[in-house]
Amino acid sequence: MFTQAITRQPCKAMIDGISTAGLGPPDYELACSQHADYIAALEACGLVVTVLPAVQEYPDSTFVEDTAVMLPGAVILTRPGAVSRRGEVLQIRPTLETLVGEISIIQPPGTLEGGDVMMVGTHFYIGLSDRTNEAGARQMIAILEKCGLTGSMVALEEMLHLKSGVSYIESGNLLAYGEFIGKPEFKQFDTLKISQSEAYAANSLWLNGTVLVPQGHPDTAIAIESRGYTVRMLNVSEFQKLDGGLSCLSLRF
Repeated sequence: MFTQAITRQPCKAMIDGISTAGLGPPDYELACSQHADYIAALEACGLVVTVLPAVQEYPDSTFVEDTAVMLPGAVILTRPGAVSRRGEVLQIRPTLETLVGEISIIQPPGTLEGGDVMMVGTHFYIGLSDRTNEAGARQMIAILEKCGLTGSMVALEEMLHLKSGVSYIESGNLLAYGEFIGKPEFKQFDTLKISQSEAYAANSLWLNGTVLVPQGHPDTAIAIESRGYTVRMLNVSEFQKLDGGLSCLSLRF
């Protein structure tokens, strides 16, 4: 169960954020409204939310998940593969130092982004992508083992991040799209296959029994509800324009 979350307000510079989506620039005012709804959803799921102020120097800084990996009683500060985002880690570090105990740091030449990390109990799947390299993944696995946890690597060929195409929603259930459907690393899970038309919903977010699903993806919502979950739909269209999903907008612990 999660008890806390950290988010960061979008900044006006988000219109200059990194994107491959081809959906046009985000609307800043609408993004702020959607972000407020996201925070309300976290709170409705029982989380105490720390909301950090916008940082104009970093257009993508609202996607705080990429800056850290939360462990039980500890945190790993990442080293983003996107060079323009590395300063975001320094911005969030003071907050993590006040809320979490032990801090570890990914060192060069390693790169790691939180969007490439999926937690399943005490095991962490780490996607090898354009943003996370093997050196970063190996450093993370070594840190996990010191904490009594485990990790393994999953190669990506098509997705930006691991969690762009796969999400664990607890109780043995996994959402998967595209290259992750049928991957041997995930054969032990009960996989809900996401269709191409609803690919964005592969990044849905489990929070204490409720699953947040991006608005406009009804088939995914119905499939999740059929497994006994409560579903809450959220409109995050402006963050989708920046390749960001529901999990990207918070650190949960």
